[in-house]
Amino acid sequence: MSMARPANRAAATAVFRRIERQVEQVIRGKREAVQLAIACLVAEGHLLIEDKPGTGKTSLARAIAASIGGTAKRVQFTPDLLPSDITGVSIYNPQSRDFAFRPGPVFANVLVADEINRASPKTQAALLEVMEERQVTVDGISHPAPRPFMVVATQNPLDFEGTYPLPEVQLDRFAMRISLGYTSRETELEVMANQNGQDPLVSIEPVVDVEAFAEAVAITRRVSVRPELREYVADLVTKTRQHPDLRLGVSTRGTLILLAVARSLAIANARSFVSPDDIKSLTAPVLAHRMRVTPDAELDGLTAQDILLEIADQVPVPRIRTPDQAPARQRTAGTASKRRPEPQDSVVGEGTA
Repeated sequence: MSMARPANRAAATAVFRRIERQVEQVIRGKREAVQLAIACLVAEGHLLIEDKPGTGKTSLARAIAASIGGTAKRVQFTPDLLPSDITGVSIYNPQSRDFAFRPGPVFANVLVADEINRASPKTQAALLEVMEERQVTVDGISHPAPRPFMVVATQNPLDFEGTYPLPEVQLDRFAMRISLGYTSRETELEVMANQNGQDPLVSIEPVVDVEAFAEAVAITRRVSVRPELREYVADLVTKTRQHPDLRLGVSTRGTLILLAVARSLAIANARSFVSPDDIKSLTAPVLAHRMRVTPDAELDGLTAQDILLEIADQVPVPRIRTPDQAPARQRTAGTASKRRPEPQDSVVGEGTA
């Protein structure tokens, strides 16, 4: 299959669509979740997929990894997994009388961390440095990870046997957390009808190589974000830090990631600008897992997502003129004159953020 190389925004959108079509061969009836997952990766973010066993978490992670050229490695997290099993280890070479670094599976373009919360907190922490800085330090020596680099992790709900909660500092490094949920009855029937005993992941082929994917990422970064939208995001984030039912609000990292994923979502929808709807649709998957409710609020049954919805209702959404909405003509004393656009009326797609 030929690889798509994005030379402009339209080509980058085509790359997004091709990955989306490939993944949907495996994940049926979950288009919104698939689009969010790909938007996260195009934004160079790390993705956390949380759901019950058997809902397609691992299949989604592996399908995304298989659709992108380059290297993809999978690690099954277990209670006895060691940090060196992920990052690598220095091994003594008796012939050279020196230590040689043997890289672990983290040195890949896509690392699938399956059931990440089944490993001990010490092993989970092995990913902190590489997720943030794209490098691993072993015995005082830093080893850079390949670019692009992304972690696609799955986890079971915390009330399942043999799970450890991810620490807040690691959750904050995940750009997005999504859930798939069970499929509909119609999709279930379709899956059974198409079941031929072969793993559907076998048919997944790369539709974009590493270089083309990196070009799509660069184009995404140039998507415009209006100042009004930045203020809107700042208002949302500030309220999470001031809410009486939250003991932990959204970090600055969360703010920046929200804008990055919003740019990616704009590319997915063939736009050169971020819209207020992009921000609103991403608040829950990008921000909710970074927030922690107070013990009293937990006793009242409140969740971070409940509070986030309340905050979203309180903050007014800015009205942004899009490029297809031309300024209206003004009439003065019976003559038509075209008003000179003020700075706030400039086209949304102009400039860079």
